[in-house]
Amino acid sequence: MAHFAKSFVAMLVLLTGLAFVPSAFAMDLDSAKAQGLVGERQNGYVGIVTSSPTPELRKLVDDINLRRRASYQEIAARTPGASLNAVERLAAEKLIAKTVSGHYVENAAGVFVKKP
Repeated sequence: MAHFAKSFVAMLVLLTGLAFVPSAFAMDLDSAKAQGLVGERQNGYVGIVTSSPTPELRKLVDDINLRRRASYQEIAARTPGASLNAVERLAAEKLIAKTVSGHYVENAAGVFVKKP
């Protein structure tokens, strides 16, 4: 059990220092969030909020989610006792906590709501 606790702490440290979207998409993601087009989901990925997304928005979300998944998989592989699902859940908690008031987040019921 102590080994798992140390591994979990290591995973937290990795997630804290990890930039999930270190590319040119970061500015576009921020803009899409500010416009209410996308939001953070409970599973650690970005979701589309708008009912009529453009192909560019879909591509942005797909690209970001592919990068996040690769990062999550890397963290899970380097963290003894960690699963991809655990890394995704922890990332979701951190990303939702960091979300700016007024931007969309997915609630426990799976519905996007504006963060107070």
